[in-house]
Amino acid sequence: MGKKVLISGAGVAGATAAHWLARAGFEVTVVERATGARSSGSPVDVKGPAVDVVEKMGVMARLREVASPADRMTFVDAKGRRLAGIPLRAFAGEAGTRGVEVARADLAAILVDAGRDSVEYRWGDTITDLVHDDAGVDVTFAAAPPSRFDAVIGADGLHSTVRHLTFGPEGSFIRHTGMYVATMPIDEPMGDDTEVLIHNTPGRAVAVHPNRGRAIAAFIFRRPEVPGYDHRDLDQHKRVVVEAFPDTGWLLPNLLDRLRETDDLYFDSISRMRLPRWSDGRVGLVGDAAAAVSLFGDGSTLAIAGGYRLAEELSGSPSQVAAALRRYETRHRPLVRSKQQAFRVARALLLPATGPGIALRNAVARVTPVLAGLTREGGRRARGSAAGTGRAANRVR
Repeated sequence: MGKKVLISGAGVAGATAAHWLARAGFEVTVVERATGARSSGSPVDVKGPAVDVVEKMGVMARLREVASPADRMTFVDAKGRRLAGIPLRAFAGEAGTRGVEVARADLAAILVDAGRDSVEYRWGDTITDLVHDDAGVDVTFAAAPPSRFDAVIGADGLHSTVRHLTFGPEGSFIRHTGMYVATMPIDEPMGDDTEVLIHNTPGRAVAVHPNRGRAIAAFIFRRPEVPGYDHRDLDQHKRVVVEAFPDTGWLLPNLLDRLRETDDLYFDSISRMRLPRWSDGRVGLVGDAAAAVSLFGDGSTLAIAGGYRLAEELSGSPSQVAAALRRYETRHRPLVRSKQQAFRVARALLLPATGPGIALRNAVARVTPVLAGLTREGGRRARGSAAGTGRAANRVR
């Protein structure tokens, strides 16, 4: 019975799958190219199906300790004057108050810690070759000696090495949406700890998330694909961001100066993955490696749910790895597909392409708190049922 599993990537999906596989008695090794956890990255949501998973892992209390207290999103002009705002509870949906928003780095670190005693983590190494047959997978590493595993899981993100070695170059599967994002830690307070501030110009947005006194800055902008883009070229990333923000309004001069100096910058295209299948024999993909939803989806929630489902299927039939990976995909792909459709709505909210588009977004944002209040009142009248909430909202004119 094959129970030796290699996972490439110590992020959210990889750490979740590693924990549950080890808990089921598998011998789990996680290889991660980075030498340590990254501190940059946007705050992310843990909600919906992911809440049950982290509660079963026993880490929800830790997540709540580091959760963001931010409760509203506020749009500001070039002088920092507040133009409109949206309560973040308006986006809670079915998650209600059970979900949390945490920094991606905190989430990944907590998930890694949950399995640290039962999982072997190898930092600063990566896979360089895979050869799989009906009985197992022979793996070559950049640093460690070659080894054989019963299954290999690629949880190594949008630019997955495992996916490249198994399915071919990423250009065949990644679809650029015409947008890029960069995030960096500020490591000091900036503004009200309960308020996410966003300043827009046409096709561009710069945001500051308070993140419990250690703010995170984000630059989001529309542009065609960067010629010769290298996702590991930090200098190139800085040049692209600086060129995209010629404005001097609000906090931009300060933030761009910090960006020029930082060594901790996350930068990538906002892309969607179109992959016909997520596994080939004993090699499978999870998280962004399988179906990236990038900035505008519930990427971390999907990564946690996907890591759990993958481990569940492998645990159910460890001697039938290929069949287990296919069942995991059958169960998880519909949830991913539904989330991938939402990026256009999020793009219109966060990144209007024109001045009139920004003005319209702000006008809609001003009435959103009223609509959210009506929805909650309708929900109470209907005693919390989804159908009742819909009928009550329709009655309010």
